[in-house]
Amino acid sequence: MLRGMTTPTVVVTGASTGIGRAIVELLASRDVRVVAAVRDLSTVLEHPLVTGVRLDVTDHEEARAAAEVVDELVGADGLHGLVNNAGIAVGGPLEFVDVDDVRRQLEVNVVAQVGVTQAFLPLLRRRGKGARLVFTSSIGGRVAGPFIGPYSASKFALNGLAEAWRRELLPWGIEVSTLAPATVATPIWDKATSEIDAIVETMPDEAHEHYGSAIAGMRRMIEGADGVGIPASKVAEAAHHALFSRRPRAEYLPGTEAKVAALASTILPTRALDRVIHKRYED
Repeated sequence: MLRGMTTPTVVVTGASTGIGRAIVELLASRDVRVVAAVRDLSTVLEHPLVTGVRLDVTDHEEARAAAEVVDELVGADGLHGLVNNAGIAVGGPLEFVDVDDVRRQLEVNVVAQVGVTQAFLPLLRRRGKGARLVFTSSIGGRVAGPFIGPYSASKFALNGLAEAWRRELLPWGIEVSTLAPATVATPIWDKATSEIDAIVETMPDEAHEHYGSAIAGMRRMIEGADGVGIPASKVAEAAHHALFSRRPRAEYLPGTEAKVAALASTILPTRALDRVIHKRYED
């Protein structure tokens, strides 16, 4: 906790499972007051320092209503941090992904993040210098893999938003960071598998002919994510550093996989990197 500040309050979106839940648990264990913003209040962690507020991030009016609830909670102290963690993953070959699914991906992972941040930013500014804005991005926002094009596009866009906001908010001393893990053992992969299955079922025969083998390879990787992914607690530790370190980083790369991928994207020629990534999807 930063010196000279009252008990901090942090809002975490998408806090019912996975990374969001892990962040809530870690913050509460370190005497931080947390507002868990979720669609289903029954999923909120039971802890004396945790308060639940209903929030569908795609509903801008609901975001404003949630900010009003938090406003009453924090009062003149303002809000120390906002962690924009809510998100979904849409996959499949871009040639055949329904445009409405792409639109939904961007709506949840990009547009909604803008709306939520706009709603809570006055409370961060009230907190003053040292307030924090954190976005859960992904290494997929640096290195786009095949068949997760919509998801990667949303994370590339989110990184752009975070970079712009970091520079826009510099005069107020509000720090902005992104969390960019690679594979994390969370329920999002179960959801992603279901999404892919639904897309594959509606694909024409031509899509199966062109991409069937590669999609099978991708599905195999996703099914093994729980076994190879880093625990969500590692991302939560990065979030805590972003929220409370005196010198937070602009980007965090939790886990070896994320660091290796980031380095490879920097030092490998593009065609060599393409071949390395392609081999991972071979069935």
